[in-house]
Amino acid sequence: QVQLVESEGGLVQAGDSLRLSCAASGGSFSRNVMGWFRQAPGKEREFVAAIRWNDGSTVHTDSVKGRFTISRDNAKNTVYLQMNSLKHEDTAVYYCAASGETWGPWIESKRKYEYWGQGTQVTVSS
Repeated sequence: QVQLVESEGGLVQAGDSLRLSCAASGGSFSRNVMGWFRQAPGKEREFVAAIRWNDGSTVHTDSVKGRFTISRDNAKNTVYLQMNSLKHEDTAVYYCAASGETWGPWIESKRKYEYWGQGTQVTVSS
């Protein structure tokens, strides 16, 4: 069983930076891929970024490329989402997720992630 604990988000201004963290424990074979998703009010949960745990390969959705960076610290079993140049439209609840699947084109699908964090609110004021 995998447990995911996210750091607190926060209220920031447009243009600011914020780093989220997700500490993982248990079930190392069930978290080959770690992802970040977000859900804005009234919208579906959407993919933000993913990282392959063993070699650090990453994918970012187009809307955050050049602004957000996913990374991991193997020693701390922690995944990060560095968010720069935040925009009002980045406002959402952000979720960390883990999957035991092999890296592949599915990684943007929330249905392939078995474990989820509790979610953390990020609010960007314009």
